[in-house]
Amino acid sequence: MSNSDSKKLNRRDMMKAVGATAGAVSLDLSSQQKSQGKTEKTPVAAAAAAISAQGTDQTAQVPSVADGEHLTTNQGLRVSDDQNSLRAGSRGPTLIEDFHFREKITHFDHERIPERVVHARGSGAHGVFQVYDDSMAQYTKASFLRDPSIQTPVFVRFSTVNGSRGSADTVRDARGFATKFYTNEGVFDLVGNNIPVFFIQDAIKFPDLVHAFKPEPDNEIPQASTAHDTFWDFIGLTPESMHMIMWVMSDRAIPRSYRMMEGFGVHTFRLVNDEGVSTFVKFHWKPLLGVHSLAWDEAQKLAGKDPDYHRRDLWDAIAAGAYPEYELGVQLVAEEDELSFDFDLLDATKIIPEDLVPVQRIGKLTLNQNPENFFAETEQVAFHLGHIVPGIDFSNDPLLQGRLFSYLDTQINRFGGPNFHQLPINQPRVAVNNYQQDSFMRYNNRPGKVNYEPNSLGGNAKQAPAAEGGYVSYPAPVEGLKVRERSETFGDHFSQATLFYNSMSDPEKEHIIQALQFELGKVTVKAVQQRMVDLLGNVDTDLTSAVGNYLGLTVSADSQPSTDVGTATGLSQEETVKDSVVSRKIAILATDGATGAEITQMQTALTDAGASSEIVATHLGAIQSAEGEAVPVTKSLLTTASVMYDAVYVPGGAESVNALKANGDALHFVQEAYKHAKPLAATAEGAELLTTALGEATAEPGIVSGEIGATSQSFIDAIAQHRFWTRQKAAQVPA
Repeated sequence: MSNSDSKKLNRRDMMKAVGATAGAVSLDLSSQQKSQGKTEKTPVAAAAAAISAQGTDQTAQVPSVADGEHLTTNQGLRVSDDQNSLRAGSRGPTLIEDFHFREKITHFDHERIPERVVHARGSGAHGVFQVYDDSMAQYTKASFLRDPSIQTPVFVRFSTVNGSRGSADTVRDARGFATKFYTNEGVFDLVGNNIPVFFIQDAIKFPDLVHAFKPEPDNEIPQASTAHDTFWDFIGLTPESMHMIMWVMSDRAIPRSYRMMEGFGVHTFRLVNDEGVSTFVKFHWKPLLGVHSLAWDEAQKLAGKDPDYHRRDLWDAIAAGAYPEYELGVQLVAEEDELSFDFDLLDATKIIPEDLVPVQRIGKLTLNQNPENFFAETEQVAFHLGHIVPGIDFSNDPLLQGRLFSYLDTQINRFGGPNFHQLPINQPRVAVNNYQQDSFMRYNNRPGKVNYEPNSLGGNAKQAPAAEGGYVSYPAPVEGLKVRERSETFGDHFSQATLFYNSMSDPEKEHIIQALQFELGKVTVKAVQQRMVDLLGNVDTDLTSAVGNYLGLTVSADSQPSTDVGTATGLSQEETVKDSVVSRKIAILATDGATGAEITQMQTALTDAGASSEIVATHLGAIQSAEGEAVPVTKSLLTTASVMYDAVYVPGGAESVNALKANGDALHFVQEAYKHAKPLAATAEGAELLTTALGEATAEPGIVSGEIGATSQSFIDAIAQHRFWTRQKAAQVPA
């Protein structure tokens, strides 16, 4: 800004600058976010940069003396002593006139905003979305879905649902997958989960569901867990939840990483094209790394070893340049085909099987930048299903309709008022022009006397017809009496639960059985357990027997599960992508006397394949290799565990292997990795450690040994398979 331009700053410009300094400037960042591998600044950084670039003018504002080195109050006053409050004498009482102390402690006392009732614990990242071609133009007029030249900035927040902000990442739970698209037509929020269905069909039951799965109100126990009486009491009385229960009890509820889980819009939405023709749509996110999960025992141990496991994994991957990537998929159903299925498209407890309507992959989301401040971005981001753009509209899904009210109301409660959209992370990247004003956190009211529409006194903001980009709701026909009832088409609660269970591999079925045994085993009321076992009888006979017999309950011989639903594509994780080891983390278990050449060759092979490795030893610092060289140690057996890694490699070296064979922690490290179905590899004498720890189990799939060259490639191939669930026989190992 030149001096002449600077002098033109008026009061409105000054107020904008003040608002921006507070972290609330409205920025137009809809331009290309990524160029030659570089990404644009986050909203917070961009806001700061915008202010610093404005320059100063002595006639318009006081020149700044802030140099970025000195501590100041919130008013810009430099602080001479931040270690001692103002006292009457060195041992006297603190004085109320200490304005710096009062400002500092008052801000601290009020710096927490109410946490989300659900999805409280989350992790976020910035990125960009781009469609592959213009094929969606026939279905929607949303420019970001039809123009392949547009790179749309996004912010994605992943989350657990049940637990508080202080709970662990790896609990058994659904995961949120919410995406804020900063499109050139306004903000579009795709608010979804990693499970495509939900517990309930009507939003009026949402408070009851949440009350039931949250900690019980008399003792606030248990945290972040549904393994208790009230949840299963509610589920046993709510048969529509049975499909969701199959998903939550499956491996889908304990993902390996946010980078390796699917996302779903859950609800049926509409796409509307330029001619006003509507097409029903289900949204999907498909991770390019495939869909992978943790073992249940591993997930529980990680909750104690590293409760931030998923947060850390996402952050580290982006920081290392291993950007998480997802393809946006759509299932499209023509308006005239709405009633052509044996389930209701408006029922959020149902999927559209991919065998009936394939998922078309139309574009890619890349998460390429970590937040600069967790609170300002990940915590203050506010999603709302009602944030849509032209070309996207709602269906009559009763759960969706209720959530449209709930999301806005929730954000108003969290932020103390309706102005959460002025926070940088929530601001659209297009101009905002309306007559809303005042309330908490309002940074930029209109100047002048006019605050209403229509007006003729102060630049009337005109309505935009559809031809000029104005939003027009799809004129869906509505008829019928006002009633409190559900359509009969919402009445089948078990067929898709059976479809899901039938589609699982044998290990996945066993995991569902074990999850139900664990969860219902925590229930103390026998009547609640029995009711659930009776409901399971409508899903699968073998499932019911396995759970009922474990609980010591009567299993009815009158169970009538659906027998003609078959299986469906895309439900079993055994069908997922298994062709990459990118961003996988491998433990190299070694100590003094290990063969350094083998370590180096394995590390090189893993790095070349896109994986990373860490040396885990009996002590920190460095180990002396058999060749006499110092090899830096990353972690010790005391500071890490096998659950932190995707696979384990043991190099040769008689001294190292003998020391590890005599170390109980090292043996447990190997046994635990085996129990969790992870790949294991060894070269030369390293195979002796595997034999000592596992005995005859070394012949099981996913365990390789031999000469370093062939072993490294076989090991990498095994890591790409993720797990070898068929060798999960816990009785074989003591871990």
